This record gives sequence, structure tokens and C-alpha cells, in this order.
Amino acid sequence: MSDVSFEQLLEEESMVRIHSGQIVEGTVIDVKEDEIVLNIKYKADGILTRKEYSNAADLDLRTVAKVGDVMTVKVLKENDGEGQVLLTYKKIAVDKAYKKLEDAFNNAQVIKAPVTKIHTGGLGVDFEGADVFIPASLVSDTYEKNLSKYEGQEIEFVITEFNPKKRRIIGDRKQLLVAKKKEAQKALFEKISVGMTVEGTVKNVTDFGAFIDLGGVDGLLHISEMSWGRVDNPKKLLNVGDKLNVLIKDISGDKVALSLKFPETNPWKIAQENFSVGTIITGKVARMTDFGAFVELVPGVDALLHVSQISREHIDKPSDVLKLGQEITAKIVDFNIEAKKISLSIKALEAPADEDSEQEQPADAE
Repeated sequence: MSDVSFEQLLEEESMVRIHSGQIVEGTVIDVKEDEIVLNIKYKADGILTRKEYSNAADLDLRTVAKVGDVMTVKVLKENDGEGQVLLTYKKIAVDKAYKKLEDAFNNAQVIKAPVTKIHTGGLGVDFEGADVFIPASLVSDTYEKNLSKYEGQEIEFVITEFNPKKRRIIGDRKQLLVAKKKEAQKALFEKISVGMTVEGTVKNVTDFGAFIDLGGVDGLLHISEMSWGRVDNPKKLLNVGDKLNVLIKDISGDKVALSLKFPETNPWKIAQENFSVGTIITGKVARMTDFGAFVELVPGVDALLHVSQISREHIDKPSDVLKLGQEITAKIVDFNIEAKKISLSIKALEAPADEDSEQEQPADAE
């Protein structure tokens, strides 16, 4: 006769029968840093390791579970070799995540998840335990060489390919950014016009100017429009991230030309008061040609010193006696406000050679 009591037989009869892949419910009876033990109403306890709970290698399971908690888990192995049932929680979460991702794929829904890995060719995103890959070409609407700034960030994207059997779930962030930019562009173009002053942020600085983000549209601030005076290097004047007020000079299709040369600051407005004919001025040689030198009186106002007005002596070309950046003193001999032209003369400041000294005439000998 068997030594097994009726109570034991009854208890065993009430125990659930399990198999690999089965979803069961268990009650936490012990929690360690790297392991959770569950009563799954089976003859052996269930073991849930950290690896089968989460992808986070440093997760302390004591922070996520406590004795008495009820958990839904999946059976991986009926016997792990030590008489215990090996369980997984992660795979249930992944299955649920796959279902959400499939729905998002079929309905073109926008989802949000944190970036957990930076790959050579893109970003690895963890959506509730499921891995999603976003290729570098679909991360942004502009080329980004360094993707490391996205690590740990929560980003929005859509699923453009869903094939969990091949572990191929592809996300696309670029199309969302493109769509948002189009909406922003439309809204901006509806409210801006030529002559308006708007605030922008420097997005990029080049040798020929700077691109300014106006809030959905990038406008070009050409080097010639950065100042009434001369700008040799835009990178010395502006930095990426700078905020500034700019004048909308022109709108052509989706292109916007900008300027920092506001009409009210035009130096020619007060030039006639400061540079009337006969005034002796000091300026710097800004550029030279064979026929003369252009002298900057103030930023935005240049005057021509013709080669014939440099000296009473004959000069072939200005560069023979002048240098760029050299400070000179000259007299204003002509001013044309309509043409915005000022003429200078150094020669006018020099005394004629025959006036330098008067020689006494000798008395006629008798």
C-alpha cells in the first residue's frame, strides 16, 4: 500500500499542470537582488531570474517586487535541472509590446520610447521590452554624424516595418519631423511678410553667411547683410544658438532672405550732417583699385580717394603709397547724397609747391 496520504493526493490533484510556453499566475514568496521565487501552485516553485525579468543588467529585483505580489509569468522550462520551474516575465512583456507595435504599424500610430543603445548605423529603442531599430537616415530630417546625444532620450516615431519573427522592427522619426516642419512652415508663411522684424536662432554659420531658424523655416542671412560695415568672417560675428532679431528682406517661394541692416540704422541718414564738403576727416583704407582707394569713414559709408587726389606728385596706382587698413586724413571735395558718393582729396591739404617759399628778387645792377 502507498505511503502517500489522502491529503497529499488531494493536494497534488489541486496542483496545476504546466508545460513550456504556458502562462501562469504566481505569488511572490521570496525576493533576492537577482532572483524572484514564486508559488505557482505546482509541486515545485517557480524561479524568475533578473535576466528573464528585464534587459537591465544592473536592476535590483528587490526594487520592483515584494513578497505577496501576484505576477503573471510564462513557463520557460518545467525543470531547470534543480527541480525548479524556470519562468520568464520579460517574454510576456515583449509579447504584449509586439501586439502594441503591430497595432501601431497597422494604424500608423505615433509611439514614444527611450533610446537605450547607440549603434553604428542608428538607434536602438526599447519599447516596453521590445527592441526597435531606427536607422541613422530616419533619425532626423537633417544629416547627423553623432547620434550619441540621443542616448537616454524619449523620442517619438512611427513603425514602418514590422517582422518580429526576423527580429526586424523598424522605426522612423524623420517623417514626423518633416510633417511638423511643413506645418510650422505653413503657419509661419501665413504671418510673415517682407519688412517685418522677427526673432530667430542661428542654426549654422558658413563662410558666406548664416542660416537662421525662424521657427519652421530657415532664412539666409548673407554676409553682405550682416552689417552696414564690412564683415570678413561671419564665424567671428555669430555663434550657433545665438538669438537675434532679423529683418525679412525678401521671400521667394520657400526661401527667405534676411538682413541686419535695418533702415533706421542706415549710416547714410546722418552722413550729410557729418561729412559735408570741406570737412577734413580721418578714415581707414578699406579696399583699393587701380583708379583709387575706398576709405571707410564709418561702418557703411565709404568715400573714394581717386589716384589723382592722393598727392601732387604723379602716382601710378594707390597701392604704391597706401596699404589696406592704413589710416589717412583727407578733405571732402564732393558729396552726392542721391548717389551715395563721397569724394576725398589728400592733395587738397597740401600747399602748392610754389607757395612753400617766396624767394626775394635781387635788385637790378646798375
